[in-house]
Amino acid sequence: MTRIKPLPHAVLRHLRWPVRLTRAGMVAERITRGFWPVWTILFALIAALAFGLHETLPVEALWIGGVIALGGLGWALLRGILRFRWPTRAEALARLDLTLPGRPIAALGDALALGTEDDGSRTVWRAHIARMAARAATARAAAPDLRVAARDPFALRYAALTAFVAALLFGSLWRIAEVPGLAAPGGEALAAGGPSWEAWVEPPAYTGRPSLYLNTIDAGTIELPEGSRVTLRLYGAVSDLGVEETVSGRAPLPEDGEAPVDTASVRAIDFEAVQSGRLAITGTGGREWRLTVLPDAPPTVAITGKVMREADGTMSQPFTASDDYAVAAGRALVELDLGAVDRHHGLGPDPEPREVLIYDLPMPITGSRAEFAEALVEDASKHPWANLPVKMTFEVVDGRDQTGTSETETLVLPGRRFFDPVAAAMIELRRDLLWTRDNARRVSQILHALTHRPEGLLRNERAYLMIRVAMRRLDAALVQGPLSTAMRDELAEALWEIAELIEDGGLADALERMHQAQERLSEAIRRGASPEEIQRLMDELRQATNDYIRKLAENMERQGADEPSQQAQNNQQITGDQLQQMMDEIQRLMEEGRMAEAQELLDQLSRMMENLRVTEGQNGEGQQGPGGQAMEDLRQTLRDQQGLSDEAFRDLQQQFGDQQGQQGQQGQNGQPGEGQAQQGQDGQTPDGTGEGLSGERSLAERQRSLRDTLRQQEGNLPGSPSDEREAARRALDEAGRAMEGAEEALRRDDLPEAIDRQAEAIENLREGLRNLGEALAQNQPGQPGNQGEAFGDANQQMPRDPLGRMAGQSGRIGTDENMLQGTDVYRRARDLLDEIRRRSGDQTRPTEELDYLKRLLDRF
Repeated sequence: MTRIKPLPHAVLRHLRWPVRLTRAGMVAERITRGFWPVWTILFALIAALAFGLHETLPVEALWIGGVIALGGLGWALLRGILRFRWPTRAEALARLDLTLPGRPIAALGDALALGTEDDGSRTVWRAHIARMAARAATARAAAPDLRVAARDPFALRYAALTAFVAALLFGSLWRIAEVPGLAAPGGEALAAGGPSWEAWVEPPAYTGRPSLYLNTIDAGTIELPEGSRVTLRLYGAVSDLGVEETVSGRAPLPEDGEAPVDTASVRAIDFEAVQSGRLAITGTGGREWRLTVLPDAPPTVAITGKVMREADGTMSQPFTASDDYAVAAGRALVELDLGAVDRHHGLGPDPEPREVLIYDLPMPITGSRAEFAEALVEDASKHPWANLPVKMTFEVVDGRDQTGTSETETLVLPGRRFFDPVAAAMIELRRDLLWTRDNARRVSQILHALTHRPEGLLRNERAYLMIRVAMRRLDAALVQGPLSTAMRDELAEALWEIAELIEDGGLADALERMHQAQERLSEAIRRGASPEEIQRLMDELRQATNDYIRKLAENMERQGADEPSQQAQNNQQITGDQLQQMMDEIQRLMEEGRMAEAQELLDQLSRMMENLRVTEGQNGEGQQGPGGQAMEDLRQTLRDQQGLSDEAFRDLQQQFGDQQGQQGQQGQNGQPGEGQAQQGQDGQTPDGTGEGLSGERSLAERQRSLRDTLRQQEGNLPGSPSDEREAARRALDEAGRAMEGAEEALRRDDLPEAIDRQAEAIENLREGLRNLGEALAQNQPGQPGNQGEAFGDANQQMPRDPLGRMAGQSGRIGTDENMLQGTDVYRRARDLLDEIRRRSGDQTRPTEELDYLKRLLDRF
């Protein structure tokens, strides 16, 4: 076996500092593990004293807590001392050796036990020792393990450290100096030097005023906020010091002769200053002050200006609030002004009781709250009292819980207004249903009337289906008994979604969107819309008109020159500037209150746009080739899906057992999808080709077959890659997923869910058709032969676009004609640049137009 021998001197020279540092780390490690309870108790004790815990605790509790803290501190210190062992050099070498591979330090201390006479063994041993020495020379100090989580599983050391840091930041270490004065029982230490006293005044925290130490203030007058806390501490015999005060409003303190005599005591007296008066400490070293209590006035709040309604129905009510110190919080109380409500139609019955509508008033985040002006911004569009007379009152409170109330204002609670007649009717029915559940049967009757003959009234098929589903659910709920609160709220939410769908659009046809925007603007003129609502409706009309004109231009590009030439001959030309000027003039007249003139100009614009028709190609170009066949196949899929949706809806009617609804369904002529509804009965498509879905299979199987057909059509979309073709593919993919959802719902016999998914599929199919048509229209001008014919026919009359400009010879949207005519083209260019600058400075123009003009200025 090997013998232990001293380490070589060269190795010891390399290991000197690593061993020292390792040994120091071991000392820190053992101190941490042995004495962590000591500084944990010290940190907690210092934090408690710095926060003034000894000033609030009774003397008995202070003594008990002090004994426990000191006892625990002594035990922790003694335990640490008894367990502490100073690390030796050998322990440091062993710790360092553990950090090295192969423990080279221990190997250097070994000696060859066998083979000492063999030259080969000695050579191998010397090589081994040299390798271990080189490895030992690379030693670095071992890091100490200061973790004590196993000994402190509740992390008390971190809690004490956090309290200590908080005491340093927010407490006062000077309070620790008061502890020796409290340690002497009965105030013997202070009493030994004669009677003494201390006095503090702490104003309420919300005032932001500092505390006063009365020992440093000579006799005189002191102004204090109302509610200030006066604290007195008297050291000595009761007969030596006394207190006289008239600021607390309570009974006088007992005279010294009536008080129990205690030769050595500490008395603590505190009270709240509520009125001006006198405070005196009588006896040796006493002092007297006149305290003037400043009254804390209640806060005030006032509603300033009229309530403003944003375009989306959000209300903004400005107000001002003030207090002599700070307003703590506030709220707005809104209650229905039943006497001012026009009690007609659904508002005739007595309303169901509702709690007062309460909104929290906004408070300044930064700055003073003594006086400020803010605005209450809330959206009460969905509340049953929206657009009805209400009474609004503002309340604010201060730090003393004093309340200030504003004058009650009577106003119409702002909410979103719907200008589409059908959408407004849905909102009125929703309001009637929320007014009282007794209106449920009346709401059901009106819904039946709205859906009886929807031609020309409900232009959005999805909205029509949603109304029918809501109507059937309401009828089923009424059959079961009185309408429940949960069902009422669910139907109210459904009616709101229907109204938003009808009001905000969802129409696929550009002309229909433009007509709807014009109708809503006409309704706004009749009802006196706000400037914000006028701006929103005008923006919608501009967007719809631009979409319609773009549709016209794209249609002309697909058709060639025949139809545009016919329009040019009929002189149906209007420039973009003229359209913009007409819309600006309509908006100006409405803002000035000249509603009759605005309506007349709007009618003129409507007639002008009505003369520009989106026409289909007369020569049948769009129906030729693979593109036309794909479009026709998709149209057939759309018709089949509409017919399947109608059959599902009839099954839903039968499920509810509404015989009257079935008769009304049979008597409706021209109802959306009527032609497709008969397809399921005779197996024929509306055009009589007989290629419709079979009526013998279940609805789920037919829905799956229709979905498979759509997947095949989606994989064979014609045309070259483009954004429009990709948009068409995405829309058809969404339609396929909606069909899958409808199939699953049909298998579960969940007809309302199936109808909703089928409506989504129909809408996505229409979107896919429109995008595919645009993609094919872009590809068509580039087909061989078209451009050659255009260039070869020099005498052909050039078509004009809807704005009256000559279309380019290549058939693209735009013009090739010279816009700068005349000899002085540079002056014309300067005039155009000046006009662009003038228009860019007009902030009343739409944001999109201003951005476009700025881009022109940046470019030129």
